Amino acid sequence: MTTGTIALLIIIAAIIILLLKTAVIVPQRSEFVVERLGKYRTTLGAGFHILLPFLDRVAYKRSLKEEPLDISAQTCITADNVTLEVDGVLYLQVINAKLSAYGIDNYHFATAQLAQTSLRSAIGKISLDNTFEARESLNGQVVAALDEAASNWGVKVLRYEIRDIQPPRTVLEAMEKQMKAEREKRAEIARSEGEKQATLNRAEGDRGEAIFLSEGEKMKRINEAEGKAQEILMVAKATAEGVRLVAEVLASPGGIEAANLEVAQNYINQFGKLAQTANTMIIPANVADVSSMIATAMATIKKTQEHATSAEKTNVRFE
Repeated sequence: MTTGTIALLIIIAAIIILLLKTAVIVPQRSEFVVERLGKYRTTLGAGFHILLPFLDRVAYKRSLKEEPLDISAQTCITADNVTLEVDGVLYLQVINAKLSAYGIDNYHFATAQLAQTSLRSAIGKISLDNTFEARESLNGQVVAALDEAASNWGVKVLRYEIRDIQPPRTVLEAMEKQMKAEREKRAEIARSEGEKQATLNRAEGDRGEAIFLSEGEKMKRINEAEGKAQEILMVAKATAEGVRLVAEVLASPGGIEAANLEVAQNYINQFGKLAQTANTMIIPANVADVSSMIATAMATIKKTQEHATSAEKTNVRFE
């Protein structure tokens, strides 16, 4: 191999090495910070770039993707002096590669420490009972505190989520007893409400039953009264009709004579029966004067006839 060939190979190798040293390919969603002789020169975006050999170098590589950062468990004290173990996870994103490189030495460590201190401060303002209910509020307070500080680091804090809150064993036992008492209280209230409703339902049923019974008794008495009224009315009508018929017969030819004969026969019959059934009798002085008895009876019949005629007229007016 000649000297010229060796020299050519050396030159080609040098060019390849220079290309490897100076050619830079930046992946998508990434940025490279380039320094020239130790001083910031530019920020390279995604794509192919050529640097000046021996002058430019890639000093920092930053990913613009969202990054989850685990926040280890820490001890926090609530406003009512209860110690809690709290851990979480933080989501952040580099939005300015230059500030993330020169604004702080290690933005991961800085945001993690600031998240812990902000969370301790937020939990110290609330009581234990409100800690479990105020997770959203605590997360928002931590994000607000971090975002304000991380803006100088070229980092955007997207969200913070409390992963676990662990109270001491004694506090857990007390909380379990409290929850058990609360459940028993709700159960007792539910039972009392059920008994109250059942009592009200029974009272309402008894009231309805009493109303129905009274209504039935009322209708019964009304029906009985109407039946008695109908009965009295029918008896009265029948009596009036009988009197009217007697009056008509008496007013007809031969009616008075027939009535005289009937009264005389009845008088004789009843007097004979009285003599048979009784040992002692009080008899009128004129017992043999049958004609006077008949005259008296006929006078009574005439009075009855007059009353019947008057009743008939009254009945006609009513009808």
